Amino acid sequence: MQTAEVVIIGGGIVGSSIAYHLTCGGCKDVLILERESHQGKGSTGKSMGGVRAQFATDVNIQMSLYSIPFYADFQERVGEECGYRPQGYLFLATKQSHLDYLQANQKRQKALGLKNVEMVAGDDIRREYPQLRDDDILGGSFCSTDGFVDPYLAMTGFTAYATQHGATVWKHCEVTAIHANGSGVTGVETSRGPVATRIVVNAAGPWAAQVARLAGVDLPVQPLRRMLVPSEPFAEYPHSAPMTIDMTNGFHFRPEALGFLLAWNDPEETPGFKTDFEPGFIEKVLTRAADRVPCFERLAVNPKRAWAGLYEMTPDHHGILGKSRVEGFYLANGFSGHGVMHSPATGKILSDLILRGSTEVLDVSLFSLERFTTGKLLHETALL
Repeated sequence: MQTAEVVIIGGGIVGSSIAYHLTCGGCKDVLILERESHQGKGSTGKSMGGVRAQFATDVNIQMSLYSIPFYADFQERVGEECGYRPQGYLFLATKQSHLDYLQANQKRQKALGLKNVEMVAGDDIRREYPQLRDDDILGGSFCSTDGFVDPYLAMTGFTAYATQHGATVWKHCEVTAIHANGSGVTGVETSRGPVATRIVVNAAGPWAAQVARLAGVDLPVQPLRRMLVPSEPFAEYPHSAPMTIDMTNGFHFRPEALGFLLAWNDPEETPGFKTDFEPGFIEKVLTRAADRVPCFERLAVNPKRAWAGLYEMTPDHHGILGKSRVEGFYLANGFSGHGVMHSPATGKILSDLILRGSTEVLDVSLFSLERFTTGKLLHETALL
């Protein structure tokens, strides 16, 4: 029978980061189980790739304060490129309540150690980006180390390092059972045969609840479709621009290749494993795009290049990290759209817990599954 010290279910960016950090910590006998023929065919390969520290809760800020410097040093740490581009995130405030909210968030962010976040005056935004419709822009918030990464490159970088240092990846391998006894996990059944192990990590993204059920654990994670629309090449807006968020309605966009990538979280979207792109979304997002950036009326898009991916949502929009009630069954789930940006911190936290029993990244008890029964929920309002 195959054996492994740690089995990771899910070979996307979260699972691969956990494998990387485990091998860095000296654990060489790591087995990643990926049900698809290639890694990244789930949420990782469909992500917008944004990374930011401009959050409203301490734990999300702390996750970013570990993850973004990690991405900045990715080449040095991992030996591969991750495509990190620190072009910033710019939140556009169109109400006084938006400004008050951003200022309150910045106070918290700076207290936790984020140094380069600042409020930006409306006139400065108008001067820098005259292409914006600016009659209602009161000001904004900008952080220069926020930006974008290439999720696929980061995932393959993590995986390459891990496999070079002892880890193994089984692709096209589905987990059909997780075995446990009174002492905890004893192994998993897979489509490639049984594996004996005392430690299993659930890093299955939107499919995390189904995997947890195999271990008898009820996990409040639901898939929610998010759609992205890339444009054709477009030169009327600067490609040095940051991720720009219109706080009026949540529309946001960033440079991508020679064009732009457009996003908006449709409030009418309902949970479910819907991975088909809805053509009617294009008109919705383009209407909001042209309203904020009038020259985007001339932005051409090809519906065949647009795509849909899945967020893994929890009731309070925060991840679930750490041990479950089943000894040896660990959780790295429910990132609610922040899995890519927080994957370095997630990998560090899970490897610390597995190898040392504790972590210094943050108070991981705040991310525990038990918070959904004790009522100690975390409420993130800075959602995209």
